[in-house]
Amino acid sequence: MSYDPNDGDLVLCVNAAPNHVTGDPVPLVQGETYTIYGVLPFMCPCGRSDALIDVGVDFAWCQSRFRLLPKPRKQKEPNAVKAPNDFETV
Repeated sequence: MSYDPNDGDLVLCVNAAPNHVTGDPVPLVQGETYTIYGVLPFMCPCGRSDALIDVGVDFAWCQSRFRLLPKPRKQKEPNAVKAPNDFETV
């Protein structure tokens, strides 16, 4: 795989095909984002990835089912608006 996912990263499910080992349907939804809870450095039985990813749905899934999403950029906070000081001249 071309990236190293870490805990807390967001991934996009791009492949919700049936389980490629058993043929059972998977509970993942294609086009939905998931948060990574753990990365297991085991070779997937299909041979397509070098890690299994735990996204909190069922057990762990082949890394090739997901694409890493970019981290959100920090939102720029608006500057505090200061009201002009109105002084009365005496």
